[in-house]
Amino acid sequence: MRSPTKPDESNARPTDPPAIEASDVHVTYEDGTEAVRGLSLRVEAGEFFGFLGPNGAGKTTTIRTLVTLLYPTAGSVSINGFDVRTDPQAVRESIGYMAQETSIDEELTARENLRFAGRAYGVPKAKRADRIAELLEVVGLEEVADDKVDTFSGGMKKRLDAATSLLHRPPLVFLDEPTTGLDPEARTRLWDYFERLNEQGTTVFLTTQYLEEADRLCDRLAVIQDGRIITSDTPDALKSRVGGEVLELELADDDAGRIERAKRIVRETDAIDATRVTTTEDGIEVASENAREGAHELLVALYEADLRVAAFDVRSPTLDDVFLSLVGADRDHDRSGAANRDQQPPAEVDVEGQR
Repeated sequence: MRSPTKPDESNARPTDPPAIEASDVHVTYEDGTEAVRGLSLRVEAGEFFGFLGPNGAGKTTTIRTLVTLLYPTAGSVSINGFDVRTDPQAVRESIGYMAQETSIDEELTARENLRFAGRAYGVPKAKRADRIAELLEVVGLEEVADDKVDTFSGGMKKRLDAATSLLHRPPLVFLDEPTTGLDPEARTRLWDYFERLNEQGTTVFLTTQYLEEADRLCDRLAVIQDGRIITSDTPDALKSRVGGEVLELELADDDAGRIERAKRIVRETDAIDATRVTTTEDGIEVASENAREGAHELLVALYEADLRVAAFDVRSPTLDDVFLSLVGADRDHDRSGAANRDQQPPAEVDVEGQR
C-alpha cells in the first residue's frame, strides 16, 4: 500500500490515479429505500467538478460516501487511488471536506481553530502561520482572528469552516454547498480562492445551489436525480442541449390564475414551439427554438386574451434552464420525504475527528 499524497506535494501529475472513481454505487436505508442507485462517476486529478441535483436527489448521501462517512451498500469507490472500504484512513489523509454543517470549536478563537486544524492535518509548523494569515484574509476574518467564535455570525462561522478545511492544501477537496448563507462579497472571495486552488492543481468536488457558481467554476458537471446520475458534461455543452432561447414574460397582473391561463395559451398557440413553460415570480418563462421569431405573435395572443405583459426579454439558456429541463420545473418537488431521508443516511461510520 502506498502512502497517501502529502499535502505539500504537487497535486496533479500525469501518472496520478483518478481523484474519484465510483462504480455502480448503491446506498440503501434500513427501511429499504435506495438513496443512491447504481451511481458511477470518474473525476480526474486536477478537475473542478460540479455535482448538482434537486433536494433529496442523493447529493449529500453520495458525498458522505465519497469521504468515508458512509459505506456503500454495493459497488466500489476509490479516492486518490485508495479504496474507501479497505483504506479509509488513507482516503481521509488525502482529502479536505467542508460539510454543510460547520464543525468548528466555538470556545476557541478563529486563529486557534486554524492552529488546531494545522496540527491535526500535519501542516509543517514553519508554514502554519503564513497559511493561517493567508486564509484569514481570504475569508475576511483577519480583523476578528483573535475573537472567540461564539461571537461570530452564522456566515462568519461558515467562512472559518471553509478555511479550516483548506489549511492543509489536500490534493482533493469536497465542498458541500460551501457558500450557502454568505453575502455576495464573501461568496466571491471564496470563488476566487477555489479557482486559485484548482489552478495550483487541487481537484475540487463541489455541490452548490448557486448555478452561476457551477457555471463559473466547474470544468464538468453531473446532475443527479432519484439517486442516479442523469447527465454529465461541460457547462457549455449542457447549455447547448437546451437549444434555442428563453422568452421571459412579466405579467402586469401576477395572479396565479392568470399565470396559468398564460401558460395554457403558450402551449396552445401556433406562435411559438415551446419545449418548456415555467412559472416565475411574476410571470412565465418559455424555452423554444423559435422564441425570438414567435415572440410578437405570442404577445398579441396574450393581449387578445386580456393578459397584459408588463415586460419581456429573450435570452440565451443558462444552467438554470438546463436544471429545469432535466429535473422538472418545480425545484422544490423533493423537499419532503426523500429530502429528509437524504439528510439521515444509513450505516454512518464513526470516524473520530473526521471533518
